[in-house]
Amino acid sequence: MIFLILVITIIVIALVLFVTWFLSTKADGNCPLCAMKAFPPSKMTIDSSKDKDYVGGEKLPIMGWSSWNTFRNHIDEDLILDTAKAMVDTGLAGAGYKYINIDDCWHSSMRDENGMLRGDMESFPSGIRALCNDVNTLGLRLGIYSSNGTLTCEDLPASLGNEELDAKTFASWGIEFFKYDYCHNEKISGKTPIIEYISISSKGERESLRLTPDKAKFTGRAKTVKVKDLPTGKGIAFLNHGAGKASYVVNLAQDGEYVFTVHYKKMASKKKPYMQLDVNGKIYEIFFPPSVAFTPDARVQLTVKMNAGENNITLQNPVVTRADSAYIQYRRMGKALENATASWAMFENTEENPITYSICEWGTNHPWKWGAKAGNMWRTTHDIMAKWWSIVHIYKRTLPLYEYASPSHINDPDMLEVGNGKLTPEENKSHFTLWCMMAAPLVLGNDIRTLLNDDKKSQIILSILKNKELIAIDQDPLVKPAKKIGRQGSVDIIARPLSGGDVAICFFNKSNKNKEIEYELNDLKEDAYLNMSRTNSAEVHDLWTDEIFHRDTIKASIKPHGVKVYRISLNSYEI
Repeated sequence: MIFLILVITIIVIALVLFVTWFLSTKADGNCPLCAMKAFPPSKMTIDSSKDKDYVGGEKLPIMGWSSWNTFRNHIDEDLILDTAKAMVDTGLAGAGYKYINIDDCWHSSMRDENGMLRGDMESFPSGIRALCNDVNTLGLRLGIYSSNGTLTCEDLPASLGNEELDAKTFASWGIEFFKYDYCHNEKISGKTPIIEYISISSKGERESLRLTPDKAKFTGRAKTVKVKDLPTGKGIAFLNHGAGKASYVVNLAQDGEYVFTVHYKKMASKKKPYMQLDVNGKIYEIFFPPSVAFTPDARVQLTVKMNAGENNITLQNPVVTRADSAYIQYRRMGKALENATASWAMFENTEENPITYSICEWGTNHPWKWGAKAGNMWRTTHDIMAKWWSIVHIYKRTLPLYEYASPSHINDPDMLEVGNGKLTPEENKSHFTLWCMMAAPLVLGNDIRTLLNDDKKSQIILSILKNKELIAIDQDPLVKPAKKIGRQGSVDIIARPLSGGDVAICFFNKSNKNKEIEYELNDLKEDAYLNMSRTNSAEVHDLWTDEIFHRDTIKASIKPHGVKVYRISLNSYEI
């Protein structure tokens, strides 16, 4: 009996400890259950269709290396430069891997006297600009990291609220890739205070125009309400949570910057109440202090550019869900990057060097539905780990998203773990193959310097990473990722269309047993996505064995956790 009580007690304690650990773990992919458990998505209510796509960056999936998976916070300028040199010496640069991306922990815990981010003064004493020059000298490109939050994931200064300044800093350093994380994010509030009126004046002058509630045109639930605490006794309500809008038409004699003074009723809120001021299509964001203080009314001011003649002004708060908030924030940084690279090119009198912008919000708010308006690529899941179950989980989550990808718009299932952990050679091959089939960025997460060793493991890893036929699949200019077209037991059959009318087909054995497959190529004609007109006389190229044959049927034996991948061409095959 005592033994039974003891066992039950141990089980209860273990359960409590597990639940505590699970709930306290940051949602950054560092715990297995966090990675397996998808965040419930928030449907975006903002209509992004009117917004232009992000301009700049690579059209094809990037190829390079990132510091995080292997080195975490133990990085310095020597490591980064030695890695860049190893990228060249191993032949990886020649195979197409061009980016050297510095992840979290590159920067000082203090911004400089001008409020600018700077490299850690001990680890990066030469500065990021000098390091970028050294990397560029090797024919490579430097990438950098920040978070869409008050702090980075490792609690260093981040870029939320400092988008324009940080974007200008990165552009001035010569940065060509930017990863924007989601740690310590502060959601934009959907609440908007009652707006008493807006006064407009030229700079240096007193009020010349007043936008009062009775002059507004309302849509949705927005309307004028009586407010006894306000000096005018009335204000505009129900602008919050996408409920409605208040619009004005203002005629001015001349162009210029005007001072807008927004008079409003204070409201108690843990988050800063928020409102957008849309002036001729340009959005100005207003964050109100969450205070009640000693008086009921208050004011905020901002400068706004207006045109001679008719100006259209709209007051609104479109934030209904957290997805709305994420979209606004990530797009804000995207616009800052666009402006920064254009301004820097003009200042230096050089060709503009757009930054490839990676949205890393872990797939929480379905960024594949809005990411093209904000950046170049978007994470589809939480962080990858060098474990087979993690690779399979991410593959299953990302594969169905094939329709959202196109040139400049890339699904990102996270970095490659090839060469890390205890993955078998067959698992490493499968991992690399699946990422190429999904048109994913090929960002290495291992210690490239060790691949300079002339040992068997290094040779195997390099042979995988430098497979030119599979790299050609990944870098195909159509950027049409694979879709699942069938299954034979535990073997997934996935295929993607390629330029020139070719098709890549992969057989992925998820089980831990050998599997025999037989597939009729004629079945490919049935899928409109592949656009294969015929299959007779097709050339079939095995991209791992380099065998070429002409048969209407593929027969193969697939090892546990292994793949067979082929390029099917109706023309003579050249790589």
